[in-house]
Amino acid sequence: MSDDKDVLFEITRAHLNTGLRGFPVGTCRTSRVDPMKGVSYVGYSVKELADRDPEEVVFLLHQKHLPSAAELAAFKADLVARSAVNPVVLDLIKGLPKEGHPMEWLGAALNFLGMTGKTGDYREDALNLIARSPEVIAAIFRVRSGWGEPIASEPQRGLVENFVHMLGVPGADNDRLTSLMRTFYVLHMDHGGGNLSTFSGKAVASGLADTYASMVAAMAGLSGPRHGRANADCLEFVRSVGSSDPAVIERFIRDKLASGGLIFGFGHAVLRAEDPRATVQYALGETIAADDDLFRTAANMREVAVRVLKENPKVSNPYPNVDAVSGTLLNACGLTDSDYYTVLFGFSRIVGITAQIVDERVHLRDGKGVAIYRCKFIAENQDRPA
Repeated sequence: MSDDKDVLFEITRAHLNTGLRGFPVGTCRTSRVDPMKGVSYVGYSVKELADRDPEEVVFLLHQKHLPSAAELAAFKADLVARSAVNPVVLDLIKGLPKEGHPMEWLGAALNFLGMTGKTGDYREDALNLIARSPEVIAAIFRVRSGWGEPIASEPQRGLVENFVHMLGVPGADNDRLTSLMRTFYVLHMDHGGGNLSTFSGKAVASGLADTYASMVAAMAGLSGPRHGRANADCLEFVRSVGSSDPAVIERFIRDKLASGGLIFGFGHAVLRAEDPRATVQYALGETIAADDDLFRTAANMREVAVRVLKENPKVSNPYPNVDAVSGTLLNACGLTDSDYYTVLFGFSRIVGITAQIVDERVHLRDGKGVAIYRCKFIAENQDRPA
């Protein structure tokens, strides 16, 4: 690091081909990730925000302050007014091939929304997308899962409450599912500026693509197993233990480590303490899923895995991350098909990514917007073959 206070990072050849990890390329006004404190939104820790109305946190990320009671009421009314989805979109969703992954359906639905309702104004389209996403995502669940026709939207219920209503999950306890989804929605909204999905969306928007096209790119980034599918992997990992007995869990973890396997849901690229988003979810689980066998396995793994991982001095973070228990809770509340979990992640992340796109296109550089992303690659091994 240079002594020059304006030099934030000096690049060496060793930094090349490392996925831009740790490279500062811009500024983020919505959230930050502190190694010890975890994620905060505009200065508020996620633990402070987890029990607030989801609309309050949407407002915070977009307006950069928590709303007054009057502001919140006006904002909720505005979202209701924006929420109508063109019926053509729902008809198009019904025609999608069932073989497609739910994230492919989400990408298609976002394109449909853009083709039938974009304004070309980043701020307007961001709020319209947030308001309309509950209906199209609920329709994806119902149509692809074969649960029946989409359920009519009742946006006055609230963003999350209406979403759970439109899901109509067969056999689910809607009160428990609503409690979980309110928290899940808030905890997953944003995560700094440099994760793959957020960066992808902002990079595409830097070419002045509209909000919807940019969000399709963001969701494509989220769809991979190294990013947004982690909660599904964690659920399968918990299922594979086969017992909530701590002794069985410990043997399972030690065997997995001995064979070179991964311990899903533990560790984080930035954090060096338990992810506060995990802490919140473990506590919620004791309220809504205390008797669920898989939740008990995940809860006991929280202690056992940390203790075992700490034995290895090379492990910089042995603690649970946000994905350690989220899939287990979704399963306990009736959403048992883990193929859809990344769609729920995307549902939440739409809020933060749209907020960051608006910042980069409308506010930064004195309103001129961030320049088009065009990083440099070093030409190498390009001699003409003999």
